[in-house]
Amino acid sequence: MYTGPVPNLAGIDVGTSACKAVLMDERGKLLARASRSYGMSTPAPGWAEQDPEEWVRAAQGCLAELALTPDAIAFTGQMHGGVFLDDALNVIRPALLWCDQRTEQECADLSSIAGIEEISLNRVSPGFQAPSVLWLRNHEPASFARLRHVLFPKDFVQLRLGGPLTTEATDASGSGLFNTKARTWSEDLLQAVGLDQTLFPTCHEPGERLSDVGPVLVAGAGDQPAGAVGVGATRPGRVALSLGTSGVALAALDEPPQGAHPAVNCFCHADGGWLRLGVMLGCGGSLAWARRAFWPGADFREIAELAETASWTEHGPVFLPYVSGERCPVVAPGATASLLGLRASHEPSDLALSVFTGVTCGLMDCYDLVGGSAGELYLTGGGSSSPFWCQLIADASGATCLVPEVDEGPAMGAALLAGVGLGVWPDAHSAATATIRVAQEFRPSGRDFGPLRTRFAACRSVSLGPD
Repeated sequence: MYTGPVPNLAGIDVGTSACKAVLMDERGKLLARASRSYGMSTPAPGWAEQDPEEWVRAAQGCLAELALTPDAIAFTGQMHGGVFLDDALNVIRPALLWCDQRTEQECADLSSIAGIEEISLNRVSPGFQAPSVLWLRNHEPASFARLRHVLFPKDFVQLRLGGPLTTEATDASGSGLFNTKARTWSEDLLQAVGLDQTLFPTCHEPGERLSDVGPVLVAGAGDQPAGAVGVGATRPGRVALSLGTSGVALAALDEPPQGAHPAVNCFCHADGGWLRLGVMLGCGGSLAWARRAFWPGADFREIAELAETASWTEHGPVFLPYVSGERCPVVAPGATASLLGLRASHEPSDLALSVFTGVTCGLMDCYDLVGGSAGELYLTGGGSSSPFWCQLIADASGATCLVPEVDEGPAMGAALLAGVGLGVWPDAHSAATATIRVAQEFRPSGRDFGPLRTRFAACRSVSLGPD
């Protein structure tokens, strides 16, 4: 157990559009924060790449802006991506990101391997690291011939900032080549695809100390598991909903499921258990579309205020929020959004309410698949700043919805893991319990979402097919 002076704990989040860093103490008080943005390259339709060295420069800038020297640092960041290094640890080519869609054939090849979903507990999807490595072998053989190491984004930044060549179980479980139940690389899957295990780094558990010299480096976690720690979703019964451009439902598990669900991921969690995760693609993105289409110039708060004036009725318009296709409750990339049930009597306020309720019903589809019976539901992301929307989610889920005081999600979770590695807390659950405070609480009001969800499900089959 840590017995030194009050520690400064840093979490660094290597995100898709920016690197964020936070500095906190052992009480969860935010001491400083910093952010550095960077771009994404799309050299062909469906491709998504970044220069890994840009992440390093951004992380260095964030650490310099924090001013105070951390006693311990842990990294988090975008999951699944592949950083390809030669024997001198130089970057061979730009990294392939989680949102890259070029590996459809490689995913099909991987999916044909007997038992892969039972071992990895995940459906292999474009953007996962394994199909990205196979794409390199199939399409850039000269680059593949130089390949000696494959890292996830956060682990590359950690390496460049003085850390070891390593990863941890949460990110590795989103690769497609990991035995998620056993929390180790799968020799069977590596052999099946013809890849040498030496390409992949030693795997630690989140919160393990990686160095003893200051600042102490600690194994972090992928952004979704770290985000779950950052809001306290570390034990069964606590589910988190992230209300960003996409919507993510996260639920902690004590035991892994028996196999993969086609529309739900299962990763190792940062507290020794597992994490069930469902992603709705058009959450805040649907609201952004509606704003552009119907209320240009208005902000989200004004649209929420308009929706709040509408009369609650089960006969209002139904909005299907599939502006970007859908991933959960079913994988349907070709799904489209719809507004159904419009009448001449409907006002703009009814339309605004239908967008909020449609997105909420879509979130509940994810919530049902990952847990669906939580007593407490933690809300994070930009949408959690809307009391109106938070109340709708409380009514739809029947759970008490809690909004944390500090909404820094993954970076906060990484900082807590840094404290675990330093010995401030024994585990991630203890760290979250000691530091996370609730700013707002929303209890179910008694509003009946049942009829609306029934109508939504009937309309949903038009775009997504029957359940």
